[in-house]
Amino acid sequence: MSGNQKLTHLIGHIYDATLDPSLWHGVLDQAAQFIGASAAVLITKDPTARRVCLIHEAGADPHYLELYRSRYAALDPLTIPHYFGELERPLAVADLLPYEEFLQTEFYKEWVRPQGLVDFVAAVLDKTATDVAMFGVFRHERNGVADERTRQCMRMIVPHIRRAMMISRAVDSNQAEARTLKDAFDGFGAGAFLIDVGGRLVHANAAGHDILNAGELLRVVDGRLMVVDVEGDKTLRATLTSATAAVGTDVALSDGDGNRHVAHILPLAAEHSRFGRGPRAAAAALFVRKATLEGTLRPEIIARTYRLTPAELRVLLAMVEEGGVREVSESLGVAETTIKTHLSRLFEKTGAGRQADLIKLVAGYASLMAG
Repeated sequence: MSGNQKLTHLIGHIYDATLDPSLWHGVLDQAAQFIGASAAVLITKDPTARRVCLIHEAGADPHYLELYRSRYAALDPLTIPHYFGELERPLAVADLLPYEEFLQTEFYKEWVRPQGLVDFVAAVLDKTATDVAMFGVFRHERNGVADERTRQCMRMIVPHIRRAMMISRAVDSNQAEARTLKDAFDGFGAGAFLIDVGGRLVHANAAGHDILNAGELLRVVDGRLMVVDVEGDKTLRATLTSATAAVGTDVALSDGDGNRHVAHILPLAAEHSRFGRGPRAAAAALFVRKATLEGTLRPEIIARTYRLTPAELRVLLAMVEEGGVREVSESLGVAETTIKTHLSRLFEKTGAGRQADLIKLVAGYASLMAG
């Protein structure tokens, strides 16, 4: 069978798996062979909690998969860089951090090298505020590190895998009852609003109606959801306009008393717009919470604000969790000299003068995103 025939058969099997998930094992096995790899996986990873969820796999060692889930996911230096990867772009280890630095990590020495692996090439399929879904292949010593052919083969099939996963999600969504979705939406503790493409209110939950009744932060004017503060409303409008291509956007708002709130705008794909149809179909969900001192950290906001590299962000988060340079070095499996170099750059980019200032900086972002 020629290369083009193999590609055609593989793509056909990818779409077959949208209706029969049991076929994914065979699809991933074919994909690994087509790319020139020893194993392939579909996974989701949470960069903050350092958790991984295996969706489907083929060719991977079950023992090492369990070790990764229970211990080495927390040591994987590729997780945060993967989270910031562009959709569908194949990324090998060397695209994310210096390969020589990777070879010095505890993760490589204890999990990668014992399996005879030398590279992992992955592409982002989807992102949420908390995790990233990826398709990836493991390159064994007999395969060698990824080259341009590897990336080209990935580029041929990744868009089809991503589209197949979206179709599967749509099928699952269509099988769910709209009433169940509405009940779950209405049960949120935060103020939750569904709005159409013009910003008109389609639905609000109980907490959302409480916010509207108070009239201090949000109001409905001629059916349109508006922020009471003029500048805040301009910011919200601009964000909604660009939200259709985003995975989620956060906007800081203030009410008449100066209380700070956080609005999270989540674009809704057509298969999720189950409240209303036609011009009144929901195009985005808006979640509003009052900022408190405890909450969930959004590391990507810090990275964008201070233009941090993935390695610098990883060290910053580890500094908050682990403490000093020695502890971070042991936790990440990286030399202390490397940690000190990243720390120096963090001081320069953030303007912090001490490690304690870095911790306060991260705590401040956690406060803003709380609710």
